[in-house]
Amino acid sequence: MITAIVFIQAEVAQLSETAAQIADIDGVSEVYSVTGDLDLVAMVRVQDIDGVSATVTDGINRVDGVLSTQTQIAYRAYSKHDLEEAFSIGL
Repeated sequence: MITAIVFIQAEVAQLSETAAQIADIDGVSEVYSVTGDLDLVAMVRVQDIDGVSATVTDGINRVDGVLSTQTQIAYRAYSKHDLEEAFSIGL
């Protein structure tokens, strides 16, 4: 499983609609509106690198209102939440 974090610049006037359309794309697990230089951040979780390409290039970048994207590939995850779930199996 590959996780990619996609930073999105979008038209502010249609931010909610753009975020909702992105959230409906296969491979996108979450979309966050954020403060700062970015408008949205999408979490992409797919099986392989080709899935990242298809989700970002053929999906997110084609949504009306998306101005630009920058994609970061996660290569290792550190999560207290995940560890707590693993140790609570069967409890």
